[in-house]
Amino acid sequence: MDLGLNGKVAVITGGSVGIGLAVAEGLAAEGAHLVLAARQEDRLAAEASRIADRYGVRAVPVACDVATADGTAAIVTAAEDAFGGADILINNAGTGSNETIMEAPDEKWQHYFDLHVMAAVRLARGLVPGMRRRGGGVILHNASICAVQPLWYEPIYNVTKAALMMFSKTLSTEVVKDNIRVNCINPGLILTPDWIKTARQLTADTGGDWQGYLQSVADEHAPIRRFATPEELAHMVVFLCSDKATYCVGSTYHVDGGMLKTV
Repeated sequence: MDLGLNGKVAVITGGSVGIGLAVAEGLAAEGAHLVLAARQEDRLAAEASRIADRYGVRAVPVACDVATADGTAAIVTAAEDAFGGADILINNAGTGSNETIMEAPDEKWQHYFDLHVMAAVRLARGLVPGMRRRGGGVILHNASICAVQPLWYEPIYNVTKAALMMFSKTLSTEVVKDNIRVNCINPGLILTPDWIKTARQLTADTGGDWQGYLQSVADEHAPIRRFATPEELAHMVVFLCSDKATYCVGSTYHVDGGMLKTV
């Protein structure tokens, strides 16, 4: 199926590993050019080069911290300089937290708000004008099932991802007149390197059965009783970026193996 993505330009934050990298490969396989942003410069450059060579597209690495205004500005500048703007924006950068509300300092709340929410706000302000000039575009926000079904041990993550979901909805109503479609994805259990790292740490003193730990998490939370691969989530992202999803506007899509307990 031709998804109409050949020659499009996609900006992906958190694009050097996990979900962001899988999305980058999925879009590149459809012929999309990429602007990949992440903090670890060496890994980012290596992945951008590998994807460009494998799929015959351009992949521009931007080493930056999207939680800062300077970081998002660098992404906008790179997209303009390399491609004259972007057709697709995937706000994917983010990470879990671990704290209590009573003990977490203001600085931690602010950091996560900058990372999960203000990065999306700043990139929208920076890239939407170019999308208008190009005749339209797509913006997708990678939030989390925790935005609607919170986990007790990461209240800051829950709150900021819920804010991102609401930002996605309100942005969608503002820019749909410009032929820019905005949607949100709430993933459930996705087997990212962060999950594997956490599982290894938690089982290091009890025999190191990190696979068994992850299986117990899946058994507890997901009726499908397994984690998804990043590629499974990326398939949904690529579809929502495509011209086969042109009536999808202002929605939140759960890709969670049945984890959400409400209707």
